[in-house]
Amino acid sequence: MGRTATPGPADPPHGRLGALLGRQPVGILFAAPYAVFLAAIFAYPLGLALWISFHDYFFAAPGAQVERPFVGLENYRAVLSDPQVRRSFLNVTEFLLINVPLTVLLALLLASALNTAIRGRTFLRVAYYVPYVTAGVALVAVWLFLFNRDGMVNQLLGPLAPDPSWLINSRLAMPVIALFVTWKQMGFFILLYLAALQNVPKELYESAQVDGAGRVASFRNVTVPGVRPATTLVVIVATITGANLFTEPYLLTSGGGPNGASASPVLVMYQRGIEQGNPDVAAAIGVLLVLGVLLISLASRRLLERD
Repeated sequence: MGRTATPGPADPPHGRLGALLGRQPVGILFAAPYAVFLAAIFAYPLGLALWISFHDYFFAAPGAQVERPFVGLENYRAVLSDPQVRRSFLNVTEFLLINVPLTVLLALLLASALNTAIRGRTFLRVAYYVPYVTAGVALVAVWLFLFNRDGMVNQLLGPLAPDPSWLINSRLAMPVIALFVTWKQMGFFILLYLAALQNVPKELYESAQVDGAGRVASFRNVTVPGVRPATTLVVIVATITGANLFTEPYLLTSGGGPNGASASPVLVMYQRGIEQGNPDVAAAIGVLLVLGVLLISLASRRLLERD
């Protein structure tokens, strides 16, 4: 009788196709729509923007035969020599220096408080999340009412109110926008920290109490290390969100005023690419912004995740 061949290590159970797709080809099929979505929504536009940034690109009528010659780094030289573009990058750096640390600190403190048994905990959790899901235009209207020249904040401060007022003051416009964005997105980051706090073993807090640690010491030695992965995520998400700042300066300061003091790179991209018809310059700004965000995110991850 002939011996029946048994599949060996070199013979994958699903044949060559199974070897290519892995042990779970069905999982690849389920992930394929999302991969296509990422390619269509993120990869292709980013690749197109990179190509446009190296060419003399301009809008033309559909079907028109036009030449878009390769210009090398000319668009990047124009961007880096533009004072308004350089100032927009400084503005968003100032925004991130205020927004990211404040977001991490307040979100972690509030999440730690909401994780304890306090009266009205459910109401407070919902209240902090309401601004995040509220229409941005409505929130902008509220802040314009508060920080306008004749707004409630200036009326409360009286002679201590700044002159010029908050949103038309070149030194205060970007900090006010940073506070607005921090307040608006706080609920989302609180939820991230609340989820992370559920994974911190309660035994660690009990051990800290046995060792005589108070609330501050327990927070510093147990809570902060226990939610470090969540902190890394919060820093990266807040950085990416802040780098894409557009709606807030556009609405709060009427297009990045006063005199470009609150203009962000994305806002300048819109002005250069859409309003002025220079998509090649706008694409160069976008590529530089993506590179900057990647470097900051990688540096933040290495700094926060090291032992």
